[in-house]
Amino acid sequence: MIDELIERMATLLEPLRVAGDQRQYFHAVYQRTTVAVAEELKRGGFTDPEWVERWDVVFADLYLDALEAALAGREPTRPWAIAFGAPADLPVLRHVLLGMNAHINFDLPQALVAVITDEQFDDPALLARREADHKAIDTVLSSRVAAEDAERTAVYGPGTLLDRLLRPLNRLGTQRFLREAREKVWANAIALSQARRRDPDAYAAVLAQLEELSAAKVGALMAPGQVILKLAATGFGVRLPLSPGQPQTTAG
Repeated sequence: MIDELIERMATLLEPLRVAGDQRQYFHAVYQRTTVAVAEELKRGGFTDPEWVERWDVVFADLYLDALEAALAGREPTRPWAIAFGAPADLPVLRHVLLGMNAHINFDLPQALVAVITDEQFDDPALLARREADHKAIDTVLSSRVAAEDAERTAVYGPGTLLDRLLRPLNRLGTQRFLREAREKVWANAIALSQARRRDPDAYAAVLAQLEELSAAKVGALMAPGQVILKLAATGFGVRLPLSPGQPQTTAG
């Protein structure tokens, strides 16, 4: 499954590069990250590799479906519409972070509830294994931060003097925000599961709320200035309000 996903990503990347489309920046990073996850799967780095592979494909499909909708002239979900519509002359890092933000905040909770049933959310032992693999993905992502920074510098240049001075902060900050967002994502997945238990309308309402929060966060990152410094002040993730009776939880 994941090999087919990587091939699908490669097929979509080439025309983006040929056209000079700014959406290529996040897409290329995501493809390389997916290759890293595939390598970790082959290495045996997950508790339940079959589940991780299924989850990774479901997660990626949400982004790829949004991209293909936009490329076909259809309106994607709001977080992706904002990220895809960012000015082309923004720094490469900004385009990458806009894509990461939309994908992690909006798509990842949906991917989790797509591959974890409501009954499984009630199984502490199984949920602990799912959380462990959720954290293991974080390790893969964090390990890519320095490599992606080096890739950007090699392909697009070192940037301004301020960019070069802030590079160590950017690396540490990105790793921190991946952890922070992951904790909020897990809580939001539980909120979606709780809504799904009630009825389809409740689920749709909570998902719409998540879409609004995620779109607002992506929009905030469009403002001028250093993105990492903004994230340091406001946080990377979004958090749905707790429903009555919903337990406090993190994936920390």
